[in-house]
Amino acid sequence: MPTELASGNLKSVDWFSAWMAYPGELSLLIRSAISHIRNQLNQHLRNSFELSEDVAIMSNILEQDGTVVNGVSNKLLLFLVNVEKEDVGARSGGSSGFGLDRGVVGRPPLFLNLYLMVAANFTDYTESLKFLSNTVSFFQRNPVLDHQNTPDMDRRITKLALDIENMKLQDLSTLWGALSGRYLPSILYKVRTIMVDSDDVGGLADTVRRAAPSVFR
Repeated sequence: MPTELASGNLKSVDWFSAWMAYPGELSLLIRSAISHIRNQLNQHLRNSFELSEDVAIMSNILEQDGTVVNGVSNKLLLFLVNVEKEDVGARSGGSSGFGLDRGVVGRPPLFLNLYLMVAANFTDYTESLKFLSNTVSFFQRNPVLDHQNTPDMDRRITKLALDIENMKLQDLSTLWGALSGRYLPSILYKVRTIMVDSDDVGGLADTVRRAAPSVFR
C-alpha cells in the first residue's frame, strides 16, 4: 500500500503530472470508471436480493464542513481515497503487456491505480455484513471489467481490474480517522486501469485484447 494512505495523506505523489498528461479530462474519466463499477455492482445486488432501488452509491461520508452527507444511510458507499500513476514502461516494456495490441496513435495511454473504498453504512450491522460480503464475492468472480463483458463501459477506458488492497490495523485506523473518525465495515480495492484521451480513441490501431484477471499482475 502506498505510504500516502498509511500516513493519512490522500494526495497522489504524481497527481500533477497525471493532470498534465490529460488536462481537463482526467476527473471525468475517473468518475466514469467509478460509476461503471458502481453500476455493475448495483445490477448484481438488485438481481441477488430483488431490490427495487440501487444500494451502492458514489459518495463521501462527510461534507467538507464535517456534516454527514444526505442520503448515505443504509447505503453501500463507493469513494476514492487515492490516485497514483503507474509507470509501466520499464517494467513491461510499454503498453503491450497491458492489453493493447499496438497501442494508441497519438498520446500514450495513462495507466492509473485508483484506490476505491467500499463501505457499508447500514443501521443494521448484519445488513452491512451481508452487502459487503456479497460485494467481495461479486468482484472475486468478476475481477476484470472490459468492453467484452461490459459493453457499455466508457470507450476511453480500456479495462478495470480490481484487487483487494490489504491494510494493517494501524493503517486502517489512520485512514478512517482521516475519512470520518468512525469506522464502517469496508474493503479497499486497488483498481488498475488504462485510460486514453477521447481524441485518441479513434486512433486505436487494434481492439483491446480479450482481458484476463492476470493481465495487470
